[in-house]
Amino acid sequence: MIHPTIRVPVSGLRGHLGRTVTICGWVRTLRLQGRMQFAVIRDHTGMVQVTHRRGGPGDPLEAVLESLTAESAVRVTGTVTGNPIVKLGGLEVVPESIEVLGRAETPLPIDERTGPEQRLDWRFLDVRLRPEARLAYAVQTTLEQGMRDYAYAAGCVEMHTPKLMGTASESGAEVFRLGYFGRSAYLAQSPQFYKQMAIAAGIDRVFEIGPVFRAEPSFTSRHATEFTGVDVELGWIGGVAEVMAFEEGMLAHALAKVAEAHAGEIEEHFGVEVTVPETPFPRVTMAEAREVLRRGGWDPAGAKADLDPEGERGIAAHVRAETGHEFVFVTDYPASVRPFYHMRPEGRPDLTFSFDLLWKGLEITTGAQREHRYDVLLRQAAEKGMGTEPLRDYLNCFRYGCPPHGGLGMGLGRVLMVLLGLDSIREATFLFRGPNRLSP
Repeated sequence: MIHPTIRVPVSGLRGHLGRTVTICGWVRTLRLQGRMQFAVIRDHTGMVQVTHRRGGPGDPLEAVLESLTAESAVRVTGTVTGNPIVKLGGLEVVPESIEVLGRAETPLPIDERTGPEQRLDWRFLDVRLRPEARLAYAVQTTLEQGMRDYAYAAGCVEMHTPKLMGTASESGAEVFRLGYFGRSAYLAQSPQFYKQMAIAAGIDRVFEIGPVFRAEPSFTSRHATEFTGVDVELGWIGGVAEVMAFEEGMLAHALAKVAEAHAGEIEEHFGVEVTVPETPFPRVTMAEAREVLRRGGWDPAGAKADLDPEGERGIAAHVRAETGHEFVFVTDYPASVRPFYHMRPEGRPDLTFSFDLLWKGLEITTGAQREHRYDVLLRQAAEKGMGTEPLRDYLNCFRYGCPPHGGLGMGLGRVLMVLLGLDSIREATFLFRGPNRLSP
């Protein structure tokens, strides 16, 4: 018999009942009994039992099965057979040939009792062994696809901006410096300036999903030194509310796609119900947020100009109790805690047209209307004590007619973390990078 060469995924075996197929996967478990040998094979779509009756001396399949180790990579060709007593879908594969493609050493370096840091050391095995870890990246793919679909439909052009910069993108405190042909370069904290350059170049709406680097010595569950950012910039806006409306529409669309594709699996593996948020999202000014929080005992001295994590959780809980909504935009941040390029209201130089978006108490986005007037940008940079020479290329974008514009930066890992109810952004990142982790 000529064996089929087309691989069939485990999830598709029911459609091949009684036929000879080839499956490829890893050995999940082995049960080697006196008369029978059983191996559970796992691929990215599910698990199936391979069942072989021992043939005695000279039986090549018996010898191969005896030599197998857990997590070895194998190719099995055999007949798909119905067997109602088999727990894995009432199906099994009776093998005709078994090929060991990659033998796994024993013992494995991690198991179900291994702690999170050691699991990160062996992340490829960690993801392979846990279906919920693999599901996270299927969900991430759908989430990104939904965001892209919305952005394309809204007339956005996808950009890919440089990650190597000659000067620090926003401030010198949180950038990685590296050698660059005898001089210094910096890893981009954000595509912010390049997004604005694209608006000045006449591209009405832009977005990018790409790497972002932050040299923050933070060891919290929500910080990483390298992460994936979702960045949007919209030209010719009438106000910052247009940016917030864009984001809430994009998130609602993307989460609806996730719910459609993965709601059952997410509930099964993470115990989380995916809900599609109603729009518009609630909005609370920073002044209102501080007033609400201080009534509850937050910052009694009145010293905090920005929300700390406790404040973010507190205002999100308040809005949830008042409106039932999991999202809230906190708006009108003080100029003292915002970058120089955020636009300020006429007559209120102490405030900015800016916002953070909180989801279940975690900040997932910062956005604003940008200041597009050259003379105002110079003045606001001077107020922040910033020299204009390092900003020359950026400021040149506003010297020759730049329209009103605004945008946002969203952390993809944080969105996934909240969506799946994960304890740490480490679980929402394939290979995490933090102050103490540069490997694997």
